[in-house]
Amino acid sequence: MAIITHDVVIAAAPRRAGLVTTVLRFCRKKPLGAAGGALVMVMVLTAIFADQLATHDPIATDAAATLAPPGEAHWLGTDHLGRDIYSRIVHGTRVSLAVGLLSTLLGSVFGGMVGLVSAYFGGKTDLITQRVLDILQGLPLLVLALVMSAALGPSIENVVIAISIPIMPRAARVIRASVLSIREMQYIEAARALGLRHLRIAFRHVLPNTIGPFIVLTTAQLGSAILTEAALSFLGLGVPEPYPSWGRMLSVSAAEYAQKAPHLVLFPGIAISLAVFGSNLLGDALRDTLDPRLRGAQ
Repeated sequence: MAIITHDVVIAAAPRRAGLVTTVLRFCRKKPLGAAGGALVMVMVLTAIFADQLATHDPIATDAAATLAPPGEAHWLGTDHLGRDIYSRIVHGTRVSLAVGLLSTLLGSVFGGMVGLVSAYFGGKTDLITQRVLDILQGLPLLVLALVMSAALGPSIENVVIAISIPIMPRAARVIRASVLSIREMQYIEAARALGLRHLRIAFRHVLPNTIGPFIVLTTAQLGSAILTEAALSFLGLGVPEPYPSWGRMLSVSAAEYAQKAPHLVLFPGIAISLAVFGSNLLGDALRDTLDPRLRGAQ
C-alpha cells in the first residue's frame, strides 16, 4: 500500500510541475493574455464570494441615502433608490458571469454539434446546414438576440437562450472548419477501414480533436455574451428586477441621472468594460497559443 501511495505521489508531482511550467510560459509569452486571464479570474472569484464581498444588501433601499456620492458609508455611492452601487456591482458579477458562461457554453456546444455533423457527413447535409447558418449569421448577434429576447420575454433563462442562438452559427463554422481537415487524416481513414460506424468515428475520434478550437471559441465569445446581456438589460429585455444587472443599472441611471450623479453610470460601465476586455485578451492569447497555424508564426 505504501509503495502505491509513493508511486502516486511521484506521478502527481511532475503533472503539477508541468502545469505550473505551462502557466508560467504562457504568462511570459502572452503577458496581455495573462492580464486578461487575471481579470477573468477576479471576476470568477467575485461571483463566488459575492455575499462576503458585498457591504450591503444589493436590493435593499434607503430613502435617506438617495443618490449619495462615493464615501465611507457607500464606497461607490448609491442609486436613485438608495441602493449601494458597490454591492450591486459585486452581485451583478454573478448574474453577468452566469448568463455569459451558460449562453456561451449552450451556443458553442449545440453549434459545435451542428458543425461536426455538417462537416463529417458532407453532401446535402452540409449544403442545407450551411444555408441555414448563413441566414442566422446574416443578422448581427445583438439584433438576433433582441428578436429572441422580445419573443421569449425577460427572464434569466430566456436571456441565456436568446444569446446562445446567435452564437450557434459562429460555433458551427469554427468547428466545421476543424472537422473538414481532421476527417481527411490517416487515423480517420484507418477507423473507416476497420468498419467502425460513422457516429462512433465522429464523436469518439473527430470530436475530441476539436477541443482546442472549442476552448478558444468559448473564451472569445464570453465577452460578446456579457456585452449582449448588458445591452439587453439596458433596453429592458434582459435580466429583470430585482436581480442586479450591470446593463439594467445603466438603463435606470444613464438618461436621467448621468449629469447629476455620474457615479451611477461610471462604475457599472467600468465593470462591463473590464469583463469584456479581460475575456477578449484571454481569448486572443489562447487562440494564438492553441492554433497550430499561428503557433509557428510567433
